[in-house]
Amino acid sequence: MHESAPLITTLALGLGFGLIFGLIAERLRLPALVGYLLAGVFIGPFTPGFLADVDIAKQLAEIGVMLLMFGVGLHFSVDDLMAVRKIALPGAIIQVAIAAMLSTLLALAWGWNAGGAIIFGFALSVASTVVVLRGLEAQRALDSMNGRLAVGWLVVQDLIMVFVLVLLPPLASQLGGEQQSWNDGIWQNLLITVEKMLIFVVLMLVGGRRLIPRLLWLVARTRSRELFTLCVAAAAVSIAYTAARLFSVSFALGAFFAGMVMRESAFSQRATEESLPLREAFSVLFFVSVGMLFDPRILLEDPFQILAMLFLIMLVNPLASAAIVLVFRYPLNTALMLMASLAQIGEFSFILAGLGLNLGLLTMEAQNLILAGALISITFNKLMFFCVPLLQKWILAHPKLARKLERPGDPLAELPMSTEEKFLSGQVVLVGYGKVGQRIARALTEKNIPFVVVEENREIVESLRQRGIAAVGGNAAEPAVLVQAHIARASMLVASASSAVEVQKMIQTARTLNPGIEVIIRGLSEEEADLLAEEHAGRVFLAKEELANSMCAHVLKRFGKARRTSGARQTGMAGSPVHSGLS
Repeated sequence: MHESAPLITTLALGLGFGLIFGLIAERLRLPALVGYLLAGVFIGPFTPGFLADVDIAKQLAEIGVMLLMFGVGLHFSVDDLMAVRKIALPGAIIQVAIAAMLSTLLALAWGWNAGGAIIFGFALSVASTVVVLRGLEAQRALDSMNGRLAVGWLVVQDLIMVFVLVLLPPLASQLGGEQQSWNDGIWQNLLITVEKMLIFVVLMLVGGRRLIPRLLWLVARTRSRELFTLCVAAAAVSIAYTAARLFSVSFALGAFFAGMVMRESAFSQRATEESLPLREAFSVLFFVSVGMLFDPRILLEDPFQILAMLFLIMLVNPLASAAIVLVFRYPLNTALMLMASLAQIGEFSFILAGLGLNLGLLTMEAQNLILAGALISITFNKLMFFCVPLLQKWILAHPKLARKLERPGDPLAELPMSTEEKFLSGQVVLVGYGKVGQRIARALTEKNIPFVVVEENREIVESLRQRGIAAVGGNAAEPAVLVQAHIARASMLVASASSAVEVQKMIQTARTLNPGIEVIIRGLSEEEADLLAEEHAGRVFLAKEELANSMCAHVLKRFGKARRTSGARQTGMAGSPVHSGLS
């Protein structure tokens, strides 16, 4: 290793081997994240060969944590969270509590100290946002109801972990650690921490929401891409550093709030795009540095502890989350999708393990156990997503089991007996009640055209019924849901927001029960629109095309008459010197 340039050497080794191992992982149809972790193991101190600087890698990893949390903040939408709050908020809290309690009890049974057991419990209770988002994207389910629920669940998990990260340092000595921020009592320490955190949150939500969007606007006016990218990166890192130094809160919390307030700007989408390469590069370094801390010998030394830990991560935790979803009377496919999403641990587990080690609450052996659990669970997470449709098919093949799991006695799964006849015959079946669906519904209401809404979000269905609008809860791709919407006697099926696969299932069911039904579809992409058009699925509307058509119509309407007037004026001037009459 070149001793005069350890930073450059570490960057070169980390990024270079991260690329190589990432490509190998992709070739093996594994998440690239697994390759990054293995690259860290390869250049780490526990394996022979290349050796990177662990201390510098830790600092680079800290920057990676800042940018990862900054990205979480940029994607954090209060509106999206509020849409699934009745299930995501209590569900995530209950799931984290169950998983943390069981994992803590397991660690205590191994003879660990209380502080280490608690950190171990929380580390095993939170899934990787990066892994879940990429898994949902691969399944093309990120914009579906299931995807929004999973993201909302993850946001709540992340907020819980941020709070844990903030509270751990002042409570370290009481939990058996070697460090603490103050020498006062536990309650005073807790109070000081919460006060500082609240002051920081208020400053960010009040001052930051005004200052940062205005700063982005001023920088954007320069039309300099370099300055805009620098502004985004400087805001993320500077706010995180300031939060840690002045308010004694974590880098993660500061970066998260920096991203969240930046989302309020009109340039948030551009900020997300411009910062993506930087965030991706440092996220690679973060996972590589985590791999450098992993000692592979733990796989041979403590195999039974690893198996017990994997049992909690990949079986107990997912089953608990699925049970919670079913208790809240959500569909079986939603429960299975969430179960697959949460069957792993990731970046917050690494952060908690690192903090626990620094505070003297965790041993290197405990950190290695957590890293081993993360590495193995992430590796097999893609297999979990693959097993979801197979498991659902097996459950549906057993009617008794399916009836017990598939929302038993759910009043939202069918129209009330008091529903008027006009909603049962000749009606429009409107699938999806997002922004597009709401606008269509308003237009139908103004024209007194009866319609039935099919929506997966239970909160929306309940709200619609309170307003006297006929609505059915469930996934319209399932035949039973369309049957409850009386598709057999409907005049039209309008799918305002669904994937091509789900639309195909809807149309197949609708035309089987009602061959003459008219189908109107919103295409989410040009590829989907072409596919649906080729299969004669119905009239397909694409957002870009309709926007262009509306703009063209407005232009022609606004200036068509002016062109004709201008032409007449030129004709008059050619014939004789007459005035146009226009001043």
